[in-house]
Amino acid sequence: MLKSIRKLTLTLVLGAVAVAGFGVADTSWAQDAAVTETVVVAETTEAVAEEEAPAYTTMEQFMESPILYPRFVIDNLWILIAAALVFIMHAGFSTIEAGLCRAKNTVNVLTKNLFIVAIGILTYALCGFSIMYPGSSWMVGEFFGFAGFGIGFSPTETDPEVLFAKLTPLGYALNMTTWTDFIFQAMFAATAATIVSGAVAERVKLPSFLLYATILVAVAYPITGSWQWGAGWLYDMGFKDFAGSTLVHGFGGFAALAAVLVLGPRLGKYGKDGKIRPILGHSMPLAAIGVFFLFLGWFGFNGGSVLSADPVAVSLVFVTTALAGAAGIVTALFTSWIVLKKPDLSMALNGALAGLVGITAGADVMTPMSAVIVGGIAGIIVVIAVVAFDKLKIDDPVGAISVHGVCGVWGTLAVGIFAFSPDGGETKFSFLTQLIGTASICGFAFVFSLVLFLIIKAIMGVRVSEEEEIGGLDIGEHGQEAYPDFQPRAEA
Repeated sequence: MLKSIRKLTLTLVLGAVAVAGFGVADTSWAQDAAVTETVVVAETTEAVAEEEAPAYTTMEQFMESPILYPRFVIDNLWILIAAALVFIMHAGFSTIEAGLCRAKNTVNVLTKNLFIVAIGILTYALCGFSIMYPGSSWMVGEFFGFAGFGIGFSPTETDPEVLFAKLTPLGYALNMTTWTDFIFQAMFAATAATIVSGAVAERVKLPSFLLYATILVAVAYPITGSWQWGAGWLYDMGFKDFAGSTLVHGFGGFAALAAVLVLGPRLGKYGKDGKIRPILGHSMPLAAIGVFFLFLGWFGFNGGSVLSADPVAVSLVFVTTALAGAAGIVTALFTSWIVLKKPDLSMALNGALAGLVGITAGADVMTPMSAVIVGGIAGIIVVIAVVAFDKLKIDDPVGAISVHGVCGVWGTLAVGIFAFSPDGGETKFSFLTQLIGTASICGFAFVFSLVLFLIIKAIMGVRVSEEEEIGGLDIGEHGQEAYPDFQPRAEA
């Protein structure tokens, strides 16, 4: 036992030295590192080439490495921790949506969010992972590929060559195992449908939404993800989206916009005289807790997207993420004060998310001051967007379209304005390329979602009855209440 403890301690110490001494300074590819495989391998192996030759060919040789293996252990562990932080974000999505909706729909909101994270993980294991990362198995140019069902590797495998290929950076080309790569990416997969959940809340039929979310997560999200993170056509163009301002958030926001246009507004939201009637959420504390959960999880969302425990890169990403979120809170609060004549808490909460969404595309290539500017502008944009969508009679109970769709677009375009070049030269991210990539992903998400929602509407309907909507989806769809001991307030 004592010998094992000493060995573990030595491994961690050596790993810390290795990370500090041989960390990848250029993180410009980030999630794209999943497809920039040869670059990562080269930078990892060159650092120890002189000391560790010949190249490893077996797991046993790799595990005996005094430098490379400890670094592998620490990098792999950090990505697993980051995946757990991203999972916590789903608690945030659940509580903020529940808090900003009425009490009579709380069970429905929580059910949708619970289902989404479950079906996201399962469908990503079934086919999503292989669609997003097809390798050489492209079928339609570099627009669609499929490497086969499943994760592609079994823990019962005994072939030494397969084990080496899937469980070491020299074989898999990332400093993590196949399983770690999968679980981190799977945590992202459900987010797109979670964004739609908030926008269609309080009037969508549960079975229809569950079918919609399953198809969206299993097929549509991995397709657009493959265009960039899977080394598809946008990757070849030089498009940059570090952790998903557009690939995750913009996709979800524009998918939500299409669904809302088909579904229509909640009853009583817009009067016949054109007046907008505010429908207030039932718990601002729940909404605030949700934002704190999301802010915490975002450190894993962005920090994990470095795809290593590189101390310089991860710490920069943490700083830019925090600054952008903080700037979004401040500017959204004061913008709402000017526009609405009162400092609106819900706007400030969405401002935090807007800033975080905005920085996600370029968190690894922004200076701290640029992060403040990007997050601050996002906080202003989200207030204006929420008000504008309301005036257009596009009913979004939680502001998801504004936060994720509009601010996701802003954040991705901002890379072409504010990003520095990691190699010290002039910025290599073209604004035009950013615009093309953003428009392509958001346009695909909108069209796919629109067609899918219309088909489901024709087959099984997408909206609950007027009676169910007035009485609450908790009773109508679930036959249970979130707050059975409280008397519901009568609604006009």
